[in-house]
Amino acid sequence: MGSMFATTTIKRTLTTAPLALSLFFGCANKAETETAKEEPKAEEAEAPKEEPKAEEAEAPKAEVPAVEAALGSPAPAFSLKDLDGAEHSLESYRGKTVVLEWFNPECPFVKYAHGEGPLKEQAKGAIADGVVWLSINSGGEGKQGAGAEASKAGVATYGMENPVLLDENGEVGHRYGAAKTPHMFVINGEGVLVYEGAIDNAPIGEVRDAGAEKMNYVEAALADLKAGRPVAISSSPAYGCSVKYAQK
Repeated sequence: MGSMFATTTIKRTLTTAPLALSLFFGCANKAETETAKEEPKAEEAEAPKEEPKAEEAEAPKAEVPAVEAALGSPAPAFSLKDLDGAEHSLESYRGKTVVLEWFNPECPFVKYAHGEGPLKEQAKGAIADGVVWLSINSGGEGKQGAGAEASKAGVATYGMENPVLLDENGEVGHRYGAAKTPHMFVINGEGVLVYEGAIDNAPIGEVRDAGAEKMNYVEAALADLKAGRPVAISSSPAYGCSVKYAQK
């Protein structure tokens, strides 16, 4: 009986051993295969990021011109086109008094000044008296009130009769140090800058200093020049909207 049981056990062991070995090596091979699959292929590895091309690098910003205008010195020369394409150079007005008015037709201070304030009639009166009055729009492309179309709309709305010159790259504005709209400059017949600053002391019709009388600085400067006197008040703090330059 014992001999038969031992024989049977040996037969079963011999029968199942190959199967166990097969399963063992099969699992081992499968594990090796899966491990191999998990390793990334060389061509699937993350490629290094490309360096930006030279032409794609951000272009350096253009340098802003330095302020050249100085009271008592020759006014910076310029040549700009008006809304009809006609050229206006400061040199061509030598011998005449010239008023420069920095202009933004959509600025609230300009709207008031031209709508019901001092600039509603002042330019027309000065022109009738032989003064050259030039409005300059130094707004950059896409900025508030900038460009020919906005300027033309302003001319029509305010009934302006003087030329409006376009300075879209802001070069002339920067050279004069124009910071506000309106910012005023008066140049005498010899081409010398004799006044710069505000049109008056009453932004939106309100006098700045309590108890002070309303005073139009540009009107006073023109009166001094006409009478052959030195300009008594040659500067004042400009007020208004900031000039909307393309770059600052």
